[in-house]
Order: sequence, then structure tokens, then C-alpha cells
Amino acid sequence: MKLIALGFALSATLVGAAPATTYPDDSIYQLQVALTDQQGKAQALDRYAGQPTIVSMFYGSCPHICPMLISSVQQLEKALPTKERGRMRVLFVSFDPTDDAKRLAEVVAKHGVDGKRWTLASASADDVRLVAAALGVRYVQLPDKSFSHSTILTLLDAKGRIVRRTESFTDPEPEFRDALSQALH
Repeated sequence: MKLIALGFALSATLVGAAPATTYPDDSIYQLQVALTDQQGKAQALDRYAGQPTIVSMFYGSCPHICPMLISSVQQLEKALPTKERGRMRVLFVSFDPTDDAKRLAEVVAKHGVDGKRWTLASASADDVRLVAAALGVRYVQLPDKSFSHSTILTLLDAKGRIVRRTESFTDPEPEFRDALSQALH
């Protein structure tokens, strides 16, 4: 699957030295995006390169939809055999510029996610826009500082290419589940 929005985003971000790893043209891992994880550590968008990864976007203070999105991925995890579950990686990137490492760590603790296989991350406003464009996620910050956003789960292969997407996050369709299982074999 080719990423229409990615071509523009890549041309805007691939300035300077080439990345140490070469990725396919349709890989979102070509984006030079700086993330900060729930432990306050700098991470690259390709931190899980080599592993199938579910990527989504959220914000830490969301009272309804984002917790449901996290729960949905946890349910997908629980349905997997142990070996496959161990290979699955999850990356959630926040829209909210106030989601610092402390708030992200609170979300990790509150939802009991595996901090070794899951990364909750923040990024600059420009980098958030790049990630959202690459994933086809739309969002807008509302006057009350909350966000209205699309709820999409995206499955990436080991090289950062989009394998499958779903907007049916409360019960991902069988095609998404099958694609996840195939990617983990």
C-alpha cells in the first residue's frame, strides 16, 4: 500500500544525513521523528523496526475513547498465543503537547500496559502532524484543550510498511486480526 501523504512528509523531513537503516519507500520509518517515551527517553519512530507493530494516536487526559483504544489493543494481545504476543509491539503517539513522560507513565500504570513492548510517546507539534498524516489520522484541539480525533489502529510490518488499518477499534474486524496473526508468524 502506498502512502499518499507520506511523500510530502518525507520530503520535508529527510534533510541531512540518511538514516542508518534503509527502509522501503512506503515505510513510515523513513520519517525522522523524535519521540520521548514514558520513561523520558528519546526514541525514534522506528524503535520497533524488525517487529510487527500496532501504531495509534491518543492523548493522556482523554476520558473516554483513548482508554477504549488502549483496551482494544490489550484485548487483541490477550487473544494471541503467548509466543505471538511476545513479538507484538505497540506504539501510541500523543497529540497533546502537555503529555510529558510523567503523564505517559501514569497512563501506562493506570492501564497496566507492558512497558517493554508498549511505548507511549510524545513529540513536537510538527512531528505529531507528520505521524498523523502518515497514518491517515485527523485531529483538532478543541477550546477546552481536549482533542477530537479519528480512532485508527494501524498494523506495520517489520519494515514500517502499513499492512492493515482499522477504524473498528472496539472490535477490530477479522481481516485486521488475521493480518496481525500473519505478521507475527
